[in-house]
Order: sequence, then structure tokens, then C-alpha cells
Amino acid sequence: MLYYLKLCLLLLLVSLSSKADTCLPDAEGLCTPGVTVEEQVTVEKTEEDKGTEIIFTTTTTKTITTTTVTNEDSGNIVDEPDMNFDWGGEGPASMPSGTYCGDLGTDTCAEITGSGDTKSRMLVDGMGSTFYQEVDISDLSIDNGGEVTYSIKVDKQDAQDRIYMHVTGTGGGTTVFSGTDILSESGVSSGYQSYNGSFDFSGVLSKITIEIGGRDINLAVGPLFDDVSVNVFYNVISTIIEQQITTVEEIVYLNLTDPTQIDLIEEIIEYNDIKIDDAGKVEFIPIEPPKEEITYETVEVEIDVKIEDIEPEMETMEEEIKAEIEIVEEPVEEIVVEAVEEESSVEEIKEETKEEPTAKEKAATKIVKEIDDKERYDDTAQTKTLIVMQILGDTKTFFNSQSTIIDTDVNEYLNKTIEDQYGILFSNAQDQLMNQMVESQYGGD
Repeated sequence: MLYYLKLCLLLLLVSLSSKADTCLPDAEGLCTPGVTVEEQVTVEKTEEDKGTEIIFTTTTTKTITTTTVTNEDSGNIVDEPDMNFDWGGEGPASMPSGTYCGDLGTDTCAEITGSGDTKSRMLVDGMGSTFYQEVDISDLSIDNGGEVTYSIKVDKQDAQDRIYMHVTGTGGGTTVFSGTDILSESGVSSGYQSYNGSFDFSGVLSKITIEIGGRDINLAVGPLFDDVSVNVFYNVISTIIEQQITTVEEIVYLNLTDPTQIDLIEEIIEYNDIKIDDAGKVEFIPIEPPKEEITYETVEVEIDVKIEDIEPEMETMEEEIKAEIEIVEEPVEEIVVEAVEEESSVEEIKEETKEEPTAKEKAATKIVKEIDDKERYDDTAQTKTLIVMQILGDTKTFFNSQSTIIDTDVNEYLNKTIEDQYGILFSNAQDQLMNQMVESQYGGD
């Protein structure tokens, strides 16, 4: 029976830098420059029962979102900020220069000369004349909000006059922001002043409309201005998303009683280095055993060590052989069989002795047997076996300094005569058979 159980665990871990309020998607105004790191970890666990085994799979997905916020400056976007020519607009205006411009300098300045009192194109009250221009900034690709700043120098010589600064921003045909600052209202003796202001916005900004207007109430010297600057500071947000997926699979075998399978698993674990990479892939890397340096000299030393272990065994064997020989040296009864007309035949009994393996051969055999079956056919084992055979071939001088076993004198036993009565009878029978065959051959004549 196969069933599938899926468990999903969602962990949301957010790690923010010191700029925790750096910027939101719909932030209005300039965001604080900085880096925000957000980590989202999703752990998905699955369990699959295959009857004989259960497979547990854990998939961990870590999503790291790194958001970097910077502020960019468009620079002054005003077309002709030094007022060397008229921008165009509503109502009468003048472009004087020299000492007429007062503290604005002797170069060209702009003068509001209209005395009317109506709404301007940008719906500002108290307008007699305006200077107006639209600036396309779509090439800046502003889409995360920011701030529009302005600066303007004004010399209002008649306290009854008034002057204002209006800026509207649009994006995709929609008004993003619109603001009017009264720089100097009627009845205020402001004289020469430098004014600064700003307007926040959010989202997309592609066009700026600038309107400078006011009234010349006494029709003497109207409000004068020069050096107009409008800058757009906007947020640039870059987001990098990294995703790390780690899969770990655990197999639990059920009713696994086969010793062969258990041995196989243990052997895999013993002889392999098991690694899991970042992608969750399991890799079995065979563990290479340290290579033994095999030379003629090392094998010869090993044989000598084995011989030292074997010599006590051989001495024990020698003592046992001597004990057996002493038992055999007891008197042997002579069996004499007398037979008529035949001399006794004597058959010598010789004992054939099987040559025992030498200590050197035993040591070599022991070394070869100790080679692991799994390694018997690798290069090291083959080299070691060949060297052992080579050493065994040189036997002439190997035992010069070794002790020898002295044979017991057995001549006394060889001189004994043992008569075989059955042999005599068999020999007589053969002689009679031969005589009958000869007589039959010649008797026929």
C-alpha cells in the first residue's frame, strides 16, 4: 500500500539592517539610503510509505531578498535658469538688466509687471502675470517616489507686490503632486531674498510644470527674480533575490532481516564517504585505503618475522618425531619361515617419508593467506605475491644458519630379515606353473 503524506511548514525570518524603515513600495518622498535583507525559509516535509520502506524527504527553500536603496539627483531641470529670455506665460512681463535688477546682479533678470487679480493656469489666485514652462523627465525612469526641490532669488522693491512659486508633477497623465509657495505676500517688505522649498511625491514621475507668478500692484518696479533651480531627487531601488534549495532524503527500512542487505549497507557506510551538496544531491565517495609500499626488502623482513613465530612450532614437531622414533626402536620379533628346497628371500622394508614444508615456505604461505580476499587481485597484493615467490626461489643460502634435525640410525632395523611364508608358497606355485607350460610345449612332439 502506497500513501503520500505532505506536511508544509512556512517560517518567515526577516533580517533588516539598521535602515529598518528604508523604503516602502508606495513611500512618499526620499527614502533613507541603505540595504534591507529579508530571509524567507520554507520547509516542506513529505513522507512516502512503500511498504518495505518509508522515505522521508525534507526540502528546505531559503529565499534571500536583498533590497538596496539609493537617492539620485536629476540636476537642475529648468530651461534657462539665468532668465536670459522670457519663458512665456500669462500677462505682461519684462526682462531688464543692469542696475535695474538691484541685488540680483547686472545680468538679465525677470520682472512681473501685471496688476491683474485672476487665477493662473495652475489655478493660483492673485495672479497678474506668470512665467511658465513644462519639463519632460521621462528619460529618468522615476517610479519609486522622491522629492522635488527648488531655489529662487527674489528682489521685491515694492512691499505691496506679491510673488509665488508653483510646481506640479505628473506621471502617466496623472497628477502626482501639486504645490504653491507664496514667496513674499503683499504688505511684506522682503527686499532681496533667496527662497528654497520642496515637494514630496510617490510612484512614477515623468513631467514637471513650473509656474512663477505674482502682481505689480503700484505699477512701479514689479517683483524681480533670477537664478531659478528645480531639482528632482528620486529613489532608485534594486532588488536581488537568491534562492537556495536543499533536499535531504531519509530512508527507513521496515522488517529488514536479510543479513546480506544489512552487510551491504554496513559495507557502503564503512567504505564510502557520504556527502550532500548544496543542491541536496547525495554523493558516495569511495574511501581509498592507504597504499602499502611493497618492496623485496619489506617482504623479506615480513617473512623473517613469520619464521620467528613458526620456529617454536617446528621445534615442538621435531621433539614429537624423536619421541615416535624412540617408540619404534623397541626390539622387533624376527619371523623365520622355513621352507623345503627353497632359500629364504629377504624383502627390505623402506619407509617413505614425506618432505615437510620449510619454515620459510610456511611463513610465505601465511603471508599470502593474510591478504584480504577483497584486495587479493589489486596491484599491491599481486606485487606482494610475486615478491614472496621470488624469495622462495632462493633457498640455497636461506637455512645456512638454521638448526637441522639429525636422523636416527635405522641400519639396525634394515639388517633384520623377515621371512614371508606366503611369498614362498606363491613363488613355488609360479615355478610349477612354468614347468607345466614348458612340458606341454615339448611333450607334444
